Amino acid sequence: MMNKLAVIALGGNALLRENQKGIIEEQEENTAETLENIVFLLNKGYNIVISFGNGPQVGNIMMQNDAGEQLYDLPPMPLDTCVAYSQGGIGFMIERALRNVLNEHGIRRNVLTLMTMVEVDPNDVAFADPGKRIGKTVTKEEADKLITEKGWMFKEEKKQKGGYRRVVPSPSPKYIINWEVIQRNALAGAIVIAVGGGGVPVYTDENGYLRPVEAVIDKDSASALLAAQIHANEFYILTDVPFVYANYGEPEQKVLEFLNYSDTMRYLDAGTFGLGTMAPKIKAALYFIKHGGTMSIITESKKLEDKAFGTKITMEYIEQDLHKYDQKSE
Repeated sequence: MMNKLAVIALGGNALLRENQKGIIEEQEENTAETLENIVFLLNKGYNIVISFGNGPQVGNIMMQNDAGEQLYDLPPMPLDTCVAYSQGGIGFMIERALRNVLNEHGIRRNVLTLMTMVEVDPNDVAFADPGKRIGKTVTKEEADKLITEKGWMFKEEKKQKGGYRRVVPSPSPKYIINWEVIQRNALAGAIVIAVGGGGVPVYTDENGYLRPVEAVIDKDSASALLAAQIHANEFYILTDVPFVYANYGEPEQKVLEFLNYSDTMRYLDAGTFGLGTMAPKIKAALYFIKHGGTMSIITESKKLEDKAFGTKITMEYIEQDLHKYDQKSE
């Protein structure tokens, strides 16, 4: 039997936790702890591709750029270059931590971190309505100052009243460049780290040249596209909750453990999932299923191995899972 191929998208909390300063020691400890949770998949013989988010990190890089310009008159780098910086830096951290985890468990696997460009449409509607939050939370006064000085855009944080974060365009990913290289190495047994931060956004001009775009692609959307392009069997989205919930945070909150495609679409259309939080993950999970994937799983990294946790989305219910779900609902 051929080994299953899985794409695992690490959420921002997998690297940088809320209320942490973001120093490298914190991120390295978080990364190693998260990667411990995928060892059971490796022991089952899975071939794995790992992707990751970069929202906090790329925003911090932009702020460092700003400080360098003000203090030392250093020319700031464009957003696409900052995405590439974060992709390389975080990829290095994940690969090193993963190699150490593999060593501790006596697992022999090659690990490859691949700089990944992702094609987008330069006319995507996202450029007219930036909505991707990056960087740290600042006060309204700090946000207003940066709006005046830099022309940046900010939106208020729902979870932190009076706090604001910068927002940038987040165009839809259209094509993962070098997906064949990722697929070939993953099927050969290497653990490939790719599509970091959603990939570095580029487009092809009228002459066939790749041109950069100042944007940050949603990592779950890009990861789902990659999973579909390389014909992965399973797609995992690791976040900070063990399940997807209907009406999260409300009195009628309900765990959704087993979902099929059509029911998930109905929940999505009804606005059951948070627009800026869970809805993008649900859309990514559905994209993968619609384009040939067997199962999408959304869960917390620490719950990954425990079959009692995690929301599983398939095209159709698995009979025994439906029975289990019905029992839990009684």
